[in-house]
Amino acid sequence: MIELKRTNSKNADFDYLNKLLDKELVIRDGDEHAFFAQFNKIDTINHVIVAYQNNEPLGCGAFKKYDEETAEIKRMFVLPEGRGKKIASKVLAELEHWAKELGYKNCILETGATFKDAVGLYKNANYSVIPNYGQYKEVANSMCFSKSL
Repeated sequence: MIELKRTNSKNADFDYLNKLLDKELVIRDGDEHAFFAQFNKIDTINHVIVAYQNNEPLGCGAFKKYDEETAEIKRMFVLPEGRGKKIASKVLAELEHWAKELGYKNCILETGATFKDAVGLYKNANYSVIPNYGQYKEVANSMCFSKSL
């Protein structure tokens, strides 16, 4: 059974998973990694979900305030051994639920256009592709999504 824990970026398991995510992104992002990495600082994220199975961390995700009505989903990751078990879907749904509890009306996010699993996850969760926003506006390899809560 998957257990979801609400926490913040000071959580040791979130830190562990983020380090593994960053290692994977160095490879997947290639030459663009430094650009994307600057937008993925986790030191002050107050809304984090860590997914556990048998008390072992398997996945995570977070959100931060983008504007008064919009939360930005960040740092979605599942360990390779946890993939294909709907863990990311559960984490994303819990992040959306939490954001809605706090009064947010929308969620937005960015992912790499070549990250087929992530793109599929967001489309299956009823996110719509939107024009790239903020720092991603001119980035050809980015895909941005939005969902009304």
